Amino acid sequence: MGDAPGPPGPRVIDFEGELQLYHFTLMRSIGKGAFGKVRIVQHKNTKAMYALKYINKIKAVRNIIEERRMLEQIECPFICNMRYSFQDDEHMFMVLDLMMGGDLRFHLDRMRRMPEAGVRFIVAEMSCALTYLHTHGIIHRDLKPDNILLDEHGHVHLTDFNIAARWTEGTLIHGIAGSMAYMAPEILAKKGYQSAVDWWSLGVIAFELATGSRPFYGASNTALAQAILKHHVIFPKKTADLISTACQSCIQSLLDKTPETRLGTRESGGGITAFRKHPWFASAIDWNLLEIKQASPVFVPDNKRPNFDATRHPDRPPMDESDWETPGDDGPCAMGDGP
Repeated sequence: MGDAPGPPGPRVIDFEGELQLYHFTLMRSIGKGAFGKVRIVQHKNTKAMYALKYINKIKAVRNIIEERRMLEQIECPFICNMRYSFQDDEHMFMVLDLMMGGDLRFHLDRMRRMPEAGVRFIVAEMSCALTYLHTHGIIHRDLKPDNILLDEHGHVHLTDFNIAARWTEGTLIHGIAGSMAYMAPEILAKKGYQSAVDWWSLGVIAFELATGSRPFYGASNTALAQAILKHHVIFPKKTADLISTACQSCIQSLLDKTPETRLGTRESGGGITAFRKHPWFASAIDWNLLEIKQASPVFVPDNKRPNFDATRHPDRPPMDESDWETPGDDGPCAMGDGP
């Protein structure tokens, strides 16, 4: 009798063919977004590391399909860019730049508040991301610390475009979208809005980073909405003395309830030119270096320890392509977009 056949040999990978999941070594989970989960992966041929966002097709609503199309058309140094996309019978996959510095929410929870110089640098780099997006007719609509990732050097990268909207200057969007605490008053007022909503959200983030608290609170979503619509911005007494007058002025100008005069907007707000000329940035930021990521970040993540919350995103050993979890459907809201 002949010898019994031995075990099958290792799988031969065709790296020249269509991109597939088995082209990557799947590693630990690092995040969970509104419509999908994210894992670190390594390309088996190039050894390059990426973040793999995967979404079950059953839950792949129109937002996710539009997000992929949007990311295919843009590339910016201050955005978490998409490098590949593919799908199988059950999932859609987006291969994104890997940011090992964690998100701002993680660092804010750890630090409570950030020194003013660090806040200024982050806000300055974020303004470059917003300017790029708005120039290309995109409003992000969900700016918050959770969606701002840091690379290992401390540069910021905006991510999660699943409720971003395409926009033509001069037209209004009417859909209610975003995370409530960061929504601009014109969204809540349901009167239509433009790109100025992103500058408002940046103001909320700057306030939160600088003070360790948010500018508006409410015991319910209704109360929070009323606070955003009607209350004035007041800096906490415990931190007001730690923040310069120029810093407070910039944040107040970003949190202008009138979108036409809000700092950063292209109408009476003066656009990015007025933003860069604000006294808070005037002598502290070299915009030429900052735009090409040659300016040194003030806050640099500690790369000797994990920059991800293990309780929110439990670490697991490497897995193969058959071991998938269905993404959750919790997250920001988006309703009824349209002109």
